[in-house]
Amino acid sequence: MSFSNLGLSQPILDAVASLGYQKPTTIQTKAIPIVLKGENLIAAAQTGTGKTASFVLPILEKLSQSETQRKKRARAIILTPTRELALQVNQSIEAYAQHLPLKSMAMFGGVDYAPQKQALIDGVDIVVATPGRLIDLYGQRAIHFDELEVLVLDEADKMLDMGFIEAINKIIARVPEDAQNLLFSATLSNPVRELAKSAIRDPEEISITKHSASKSNIKQWIVTVDKDMKSSLLSHMLQTNDWKQALIFIETKHGAAKLVSQLEKRGIVAEAFHSGRNQKVRQQLIESFKAGEIQYLVATGVAARGIDIENLPVVINYDLPYPADEYVHRIGRTGRAEAAGEAISLVSKDNFKNLCMIESRLGHLLDRVEIEGFAPKKPVPVSILNYVPKHKREAKD
Repeated sequence: MSFSNLGLSQPILDAVASLGYQKPTTIQTKAIPIVLKGENLIAAAQTGTGKTASFVLPILEKLSQSETQRKKRARAIILTPTRELALQVNQSIEAYAQHLPLKSMAMFGGVDYAPQKQALIDGVDIVVATPGRLIDLYGQRAIHFDELEVLVLDEADKMLDMGFIEAINKIIARVPEDAQNLLFSATLSNPVRELAKSAIRDPEEISITKHSASKSNIKQWIVTVDKDMKSSLLSHMLQTNDWKQALIFIETKHGAAKLVSQLEKRGIVAEAFHSGRNQKVRQQLIESFKAGEIQYLVATGVAARGIDIENLPVVINYDLPYPADEYVHRIGRTGRAEAAGEAISLVSKDNFKNLCMIESRLGHLLDRVEIEGFAPKKPVPVSILNYVPKHKREAKD
């Protein structure tokens, strides 16, 4: 199967070819024909599977025959949970639409309203927005939805986790009834299905999450270590491995700043990326990391769905995330577009429950390694693959 078999026009095919795409991924093969037919769609697909192109390419095809005719309108709106993801999706749109007259913009909070309002006045075909800022600008009559043809809810599960349900419902209530609605999510959890039920009429459904949850091109393993030795172990690993870059995930912004300071004392230069840094700084860090100017980036979960680095060799979980699906998103920063990648987690005894949930989610145990000089004094037990969290056990009882 090639992109030319999916019903896309030559300008889009030329753009795809110039980006080095050789054949569509599974989600692209399944989703693009459905979107081109104008059907509503619910799709479950992990990061790193090419899902952005699976809705952007057919949207560009549908919109390519004309442009937005009136100011303060958009013909397609893509909702995303974070600023970083909004910027990333918009960059993809610009690349895919390089031979088309269509215009797009990223819209998010934390920055001045004026440039975003002016872009809408100048004319935009596609808006990629976080829900809160879109509702703000709608309330200021800076954007109207009466010409909207397509609404996409991207990373719907994350938007619900971040408390955007009220804003999403306000947007959905104002979208024209005949607009095409697309929902993409890492998982089709009950809250996501409830949202889909209220937002999307008679949708087609695609699910490829099981295939993606434990991608064979990503080598996953854990290093057992005592909690108070994690910083020393990480420093040792960074100094003894020939990684051109590493993305290191940690749970809190305070922890990120502290770890960067600890690494610096051992002669390792790293940058901290978290919600406490302003948007301009965060964007500059992403651009510098993409350009290879930053070797090690210590990031909180805000980066799990907003950083797309080609050929990133390794992701390191300094802390194990919760819930387990967040682990899948984190490791999805490496092994993009079927490239080889490596995901390493530093695990201490107090991480046992999280480890059980992650391995249950994957359906298999992760390989374990002890590094000489860092063997834990408090051994990490072997995981329980059918582990059920306490709150779920109580609910079942």
